[in-house]
Amino acid sequence: MRRFLLLGLIVAMVISPALAEYEEAGDVEAFRLALEEDGFIVQEGELGFFDFIQLYEKGVLPSVYGNNPSTKYLGYFVPPAPGYELDPQFVEIAAALNMSGNASSFWNLGPDEAVVFVGRTPPECRYFSFDHYLMSRTNDGEAQWIFSNIADTVNNLVINTGGAPGKRLGNSVVATKSNQGWAAGEPFNQTTMIVSTADRGIDERIRAAARSAGYSEGIMNTQVFPSSILRMGLEDDSDTFAIFIRPALFTDMQAGDEYINNTPATVFRVTPTTATDPDPYGYPVLRVRGTGQTEFDLTDDLNELRSAILERYGYQNAMELPTAPTVPVGSEAIQRGIDAIGPTNDAVYLWTADQTAASPTPPFFDTMQFFEFLRDPWITLEDDTGEFFIVYGVNHAATGKATYTSFSLYGADIWNGIGSITDADYTGSAAEYLPGNPNAKYLYAYKVARDCDGDDYCFEVPFGVGGYGIELDQPIFIVWRVYLEEATQTGPSYAEVVYDRAIKFG
Repeated sequence: MRRFLLLGLIVAMVISPALAEYEEAGDVEAFRLALEEDGFIVQEGELGFFDFIQLYEKGVLPSVYGNNPSTKYLGYFVPPAPGYELDPQFVEIAAALNMSGNASSFWNLGPDEAVVFVGRTPPECRYFSFDHYLMSRTNDGEAQWIFSNIADTVNNLVINTGGAPGKRLGNSVVATKSNQGWAAGEPFNQTTMIVSTADRGIDERIRAAARSAGYSEGIMNTQVFPSSILRMGLEDDSDTFAIFIRPALFTDMQAGDEYINNTPATVFRVTPTTATDPDPYGYPVLRVRGTGQTEFDLTDDLNELRSAILERYGYQNAMELPTAPTVPVGSEAIQRGIDAIGPTNDAVYLWTADQTAASPTPPFFDTMQFFEFLRDPWITLEDDTGEFFIVYGVNHAATGKATYTSFSLYGADIWNGIGSITDADYTGSAAEYLPGNPNAKYLYAYKVARDCDGDDYCFEVPFGVGGYGIELDQPIFIVWRVYLEEATQTGPSYAEVVYDRAIKFG
């Protein structure tokens, strides 16, 4: 065994310079060898930028699926199980993203397999998470798009890393005897390991191999694929999964781009060579939304801000847009077999629902039916300085209900997010409407137009640039995201936030 580990040290120093810069030399290769010594087949995958707009532009995807413009998604590209081949459609997606083509962003997973991330977390940013998704499910021989998160994320408030422990206490998604009570380390730019599996015994064997390769138990996290609600397996009727890393709003954009383009980590698919006695995990205990503290004391101030906006731009030209929750909860979508459009438990999602539509919330049963619904009588935004939106509301980050909050502009034809305005842009935007009001710092008001004409606190909506813009005759809507309440380490409660608002003038 000592000979194998020594060989691993030498090989890792030669073939893994990118990882060796961040890890103790040999850890990754020693880990691989330890897994193989324990009777696993280990295949290396890739990590890559999953660019939804690029995939739409290349004709690979029929829509952009509500991408978050403030986030560059990193996908796990996982090799097929031994003896299996990649689906040609998934190969096409990988090729369009300039990946090697030997691994897929959408994959099946056997009940005794695991996918393991080992490497560095994102550099300092406002938020990141590792989130696992049920992408599609086959019923009666027909695959149906689900795109639903499975359970809680491993986010920057709970992740176990090699950094010095901070003030926040956190465990991995599933508490086991081996990790119960670890203090969550400094989350950014730190070594971590995340084992994604349905089986407790497989998880424990992988952790043992990692410890033998020099990794500390304190950096290990488990992300459960609960077989009670999923169809684990490798055959055509098995569920298809994905895992995305979601970093948002890097402090250093250059460091963030380097992480996205050259992620200092690797992904392994780990498959036992012999059958094992199953020991499936149950559905993990979820973090609970809500603290009992609300934002409703700001309602009078928000109504004062509304009146000031209408007074400035004219009541007669105003169309107030109703706001409603956007997407279903992931567990609801899985139970109902409907398309959830990629939510996470770490956020509240709101949008400008249309009062004139037949239903106030979209029929998610079929993806294309959903997009047809969005083309119903929705509003457009003309190239006219007299036509614009004012988006306003409570700055949820300022009140402490969010780590970050934003609103984004979408074209309804393909649900393409073309730009986000975040709470970092809100500062001072409400004060010009509410001079002397001390609570103005907790509010914001932002203009959206085709031509800002020199206005401060204004976002210009591009057109004529394909999926990166919204055409003049294309219906447009707004989506708000309220991400991660620090007190609960998950998304805030819908019942505790004041809904954001929008008015169209013109």
